Amino acid sequence: MSETKKKKGAMDWYFKSNLLARILIGLVLGAVVGIVLGFSPQSVKPFVDNSKFFGDLFVRLLRMIVVPVILFSLVAGAASIAPSRLGKVGIKIMVYYLLTSAFAVAIGLVFANILQPGAGFNVVGDAAIKGRDAAVPTIAQILLNIVPTNPIESLTKGDVLPIIFFAVVFGLGLSYVKDSTNKTLAKAGDMLLDVTNAAAETMYKIVAGIMQYAPIGVFVLIAQVFAQQGPRAIGPLLIVTLTVYIGLLVHLVGVYGGLLSIYKLGFMKFLKGANEAMITAFVTRSSSGTLPITMRCTEEKLGVPRTISSFTLPLGATINMDGTAIYLGVCAMFIGYATGQPLTFNQQLTVIITATLASIGTAGVPGAGAIMLLMVLESIGLKVTEGSAVAAAYAMILGIDALLDMGRTSLNVTGDIAGTAIVAKTEKELDMSFWK
Repeated sequence: MSETKKKKGAMDWYFKSNLLARILIGLVLGAVVGIVLGFSPQSVKPFVDNSKFFGDLFVRLLRMIVVPVILFSLVAGAASIAPSRLGKVGIKIMVYYLLTSAFAVAIGLVFANILQPGAGFNVVGDAAIKGRDAAVPTIAQILLNIVPTNPIESLTKGDVLPIIFFAVVFGLGLSYVKDSTNKTLAKAGDMLLDVTNAAAETMYKIVAGIMQYAPIGVFVLIAQVFAQQGPRAIGPLLIVTLTVYIGLLVHLVGVYGGLLSIYKLGFMKFLKGANEAMITAFVTRSSSGTLPITMRCTEEKLGVPRTISSFTLPLGATINMDGTAIYLGVCAMFIGYATGQPLTFNQQLTVIITATLASIGTAGVPGAGAIMLLMVLESIGLKVTEGSAVAAAYAMILGIDALLDMGRTSLNVTGDIAGTAIVAKTEKELDMSFWK
């Protein structure tokens, strides 16, 4: 017993406590400290100056991981789709996942345009806000710029959309190499995929490590926001949360309910069969962690054969992120409004493209959406740099990310189940006795 006690680290109280609870505590304490400082205006600048290092460190750590996370996770995600499985079932589920993700981002943007979270808030940073470039690219230029002329240069410059495009293409090419009839090529492909998977998992470990610092970073950045803005920062956060959950509900009923009705599958029967997985995803905030329950509900309560669910559900946990897509659209709009840089139509189109493509490699783990948000912001020119207003607004989102993550993860899993049931119905393999 005494030996066990000796092994306990001095920081166990911190590292072994719940991360979500720590981030929420950091958010609340930061808000309280900031509001208190606001009553003494002369103390605000010294506090911001002295705490700047700790907030900037968190922002730099996040920026450090964006490019490698995009590259390795997307290559691994795309390469995991075996060409031999890309038959009718594979094509159907891929089209479903990508289209519903694009619809989801659009829904998020529509409600963000209506409710305008962050409008008039004018969050400030200690660095000046850079205005948008005068020359706004056309839609054709945006689509053309997705294809990199030099992938290495794109990686160096951190151009998100070209990196995403190259990583997906490279991953799909790798999937064909590892399935080659040439044993030497297949072996080399498997080795490269193993290396890529290991690199992706390594990045997820680094992300997990950085998130251990998140409570401190959130505390400092939120305290600065509230010190400079006062209690009026609470309102925009409530509007963001409301906008996200309205978007999630509309997508659930309108898109999933509509698609199920088209294929003559009852929406209420679907909810009854899927509710256990939906609730588990809401609580755990992990699509991957919920996967065993998702598979069991789909097979035992909705009559989907394992021959289909064993392919579509793991794939969905990797690339189908409708809830996250809604979150990305709303939060990108919030940050644009809050920093006095409302997104143009072309920027919103870029958000749809980036979020849809980026969803292919997003890890189905808690908090992955916050990393995706960094990618989306980079793609539309709202760079999260230390000391900037964008970084301050991003920190506000990060502070409530867990609350938003619960809803978006639940919708992600629900979308996987709905798509699986629809594909099974089109393949005439769905047991309709479960739907009567």
